[in-house]
Amino acid sequence: MPNARELIYHMCLRPEWELALRAGVYTGSSQDRADGFIHFSTAAQLPESARRHRSGQANLVLLAVDPHDLGASLRWEASRQGALFPHLYGPLPIPSVLAAADLPLAADGVPLVSMALASIALASSSGSTGLIRC
Repeated sequence: MPNARELIYHMCLRPEWELALRAGVYTGSSQDRADGFIHFSTAAQLPESARRHRSGQANLVLLAVDPHDLGASLRWEASRQGALFPHLYGPLPIPSVLAAADLPLAADGVPLVSMALASIALASSSGSTGLIRC
């Protein structure tokens, strides 16, 4: 698995992820589909993205993806304060998801990104191959 700083991340509801596992492809959340692309964040962008867009949402999953696997469908586009965010124009193939970890909420309702990233890092350090469910 690539270094965690090289990965990109997507937050979704567990039922959306479970549906994707059965279908073999993830087409994004309802918001992603409305925007026309799947929203991703880098590790550095993830805490603020989680706070802004997923606070108060229980039953979340954090997906870790190697951006190099996505080819030309992945575009880095200016968003919040001009920062470049990864956007996937097309479905996300399940084999491109290297790990999926629970994304619990803190007492204030903000997703505990550091806990999910630690689960992914721990699973990847074990040398596992294929999709890791943390």
